[in-house]
Amino acid sequence: MAETTAGSRSGTQETRRDFLELVAWSTFGVGTLVALWPLIDSLNPAADVLAVASTEVDLEPIEEGQRVTVVWRGKPVFVSHRTKEEIAAAQKTPLEELRDPEPDEARVQRPEWLIVIGICTHLGCVPLGNRPGEPRGDWGGWFCPCHGSHYDTAGRIRKGPAPRNLDLPEYRFVSDTLVKIG
Repeated sequence: MAETTAGSRSGTQETRRDFLELVAWSTFGVGTLVALWPLIDSLNPAADVLAVASTEVDLEPIEEGQRVTVVWRGKPVFVSHRTKEEIAAAQKTPLEELRDPEPDEARVQRPEWLIVIGICTHLGCVPLGNRPGEPRGDWGGWFCPCHGSHYDTAGRIRKGPAPRNLDLPEYRFVSDTLVKIG
C-alpha cells in the first residue's frame, strides 16, 4: 500500500506542476498582449483620418471650365467641370497614342465632371493646372513641373516619366449637384 500512496503523490505533484506551468504560460501570454496592445492600437488610422474617410463636394458653385481642389484622406482631389471642348478632346483621343490606354468614358461617371486624385504617378508630386493661370501642359490638363509629366483633360498621361494616368478615387453622385468621394 505504500507504493500506491507514493504513486498517488507523484501523480498529484505532476498534475500540480502541469497546472502551475499552464498558469505561468497563460499569465505570460496575457501580459505580452497587454504590453503589445498600445503598439497594435497605434497602427489603426488616426481619428482625423477616419473623420475624412469620405467627403462631399457641392458641385453647384463650380462653373464650367473651373477646377477645384478638395482634400480627401489627406490627398488633393481635383474636381474639374469640363467644357464641351475638353470633353470632345478627351473622347476623340486615339487610345494607341496613350501610354496607359483608357477611354474617357471609363474615367468619368458623367462626361462634364472629371474627379481624379491630384498626385503625379511618377514620384508623388502635385501637378499644376487646377488654379487659373497655372500651366496645364501640352494637352490642357495638368502639368507636373518636377519632372515634366503632361496629363490631358481626362487625367491621362501623355508625355513625361509618369507611368500611368492620374488615379481615380471612389465616388458617387448623391444628387445632380452633390458628389460623395470615398
